[in-house]
Amino acid sequence: MKVTGYLITSDRHKIYYDQFKSDHKKVIIIAHGFFNSKQAVLLKQLGESLNNEYDVILFDFRGHGQSKGLFYWTAKEYLDLLCVVEFAAKSYDKIGLIGFSLGAATSLIAASKTSLINSIIAISAPVDFGKIDYRFWKLNVMNDIFYNLFGEGRKGKGVRPGPFWYKKEKPLEIVKKTKIPVFYIHGDSDWVIRYWHSEELYKNTTALKRLSIIKHGPHAEYLFLEHKDEMLRLIREWFSETI
Repeated sequence: MKVTGYLITSDRHKIYYDQFKSDHKKVIIIAHGFFNSKQAVLLKQLGESLNNEYDVILFDFRGHGQSKGLFYWTAKEYLDLLCVVEFAAKSYDKIGLIGFSLGAATSLIAASKTSLINSIIAISAPVDFGKIDYRFWKLNVMNDIFYNLFGEGRKGKGVRPGPFWYKKEKPLEIVKKTKIPVFYIHGDSDWVIRYWHSEELYKNTTALKRLSIIKHGPHAEYLFLEHKDEMLRLIREWFSETI
């Protein structure tokens, strides 16, 4: 059963969510990346794939999809995620979190501010927003051009950007203190955030941790497009062990 609604963050922003309920006691929250939303086809497919084992919540960060406001480049988005986590904690015994790209960075930041999250999968996470090594000349023709311009990848895309100069917390510093289990997944062909980011995050994480570098793997949700079976296996194994 799908339930749609909105929540109000501590700084008074409306955050819209879709909750897929199957009467499970555990829930997976999916945090999308930049220029995405809860309507993105690949993220919805991921949620559907996990719904037999977990309830699933997808939501729109501020400045994306239905949610109000502007996007602050990870400076304020942790407030959106905390709002969703607090909502989920009222109904579920365990909470797992899957974050993609800047959504993964936000997931690590949010987890440092609450004890309600039990486990995280950080996919294509950066060590620091300022160190993202965007390499436009490495564009993937199939994923980044044909899929997004002419295929189903067009659905759920867009962003309303806000100021980018606000101070941002650095995931690399946060993971040195985290107590929450974290699984880092990265593609070795990621042209947006190179896989050394996950290697450094893994190296500096003090909690239970795991790292998987996917051979020929692209950026973020496109890992699910090109390596669906492997990604689902990794995700299910990790959550079966940690929540």
